[in-house]
Amino acid sequence: MANDSFFALMCASLIALFFGFVLAFSGYRFFLVILPIWGFFWGFGLGAQTIQAIFGTAFLSDVTSWLVGFVVGVVFAVLSYLFYIAAVALLGASLGYALGTGIMLAIFPSLNILTWIVGIVVAVIFAIGVLALNLQKWIILLATAVLGAAIIVGTFLFMFGGLPSAQLVANPVRVVLQTSPFWAIVFLALAAFGVVAQYQSTRRWELVTYNRWEEMNQPA
Repeated sequence: MANDSFFALMCASLIALFFGFVLAFSGYRFFLVILPIWGFFWGFGLGAQTIQAIFGTAFLSDVTSWLVGFVVGVVFAVLSYLFYIAAVALLGASLGYALGTGIMLAIFPSLNILTWIVGIVVAVIFAIGVLALNLQKWIILLATAVLGAAIIVGTFLFMFGGLPSAQLVANPVRVVLQTSPFWAIVFLALAAFGVVAQYQSTRRWELVTYNRWEEMNQPA
């Protein structure tokens, strides 16, 4: 039984590492494939953190947080799949939310309603700013590189440092930055290399925008 559990954890960790490397160094090229996955996991974390902030419970400590997280995750995944604009806006929002809550959590020891509100406000600002300033490509490069680097480092911390998986799901960037200066430097270096590598490989390549809802409703 112990061997089976260890094998399952190793498989999950290797999958997470693979996904992290793809995200960090090829996130822009595979963005259309990654979109629904990104939307689901960020929506899941946001929904669960919303319950945590409102009711003061621990992250994913009750059925309600799991249910709300799952519903929000599915909604975000569907929106990301159907609408390119929604996908990019959610991507920018996720980066803004991570930044807003990260700053607040550096001041307050745990997630509270004020931290959540600040995160949502910054998320909305980022989402609007990305679309208004036409920064879609740069936000994709930055967000995928940052999250990919956080997943890579967070997975190593989970495998060898005893990091609880719930913390990694809640906010991998914050967890990595707060763990130790060494891992923070590794994370920042990976993120920087990811942005540079993606930019160099996609300088003459652009994503094709889409509106699958409109395509599905066009007459045959």
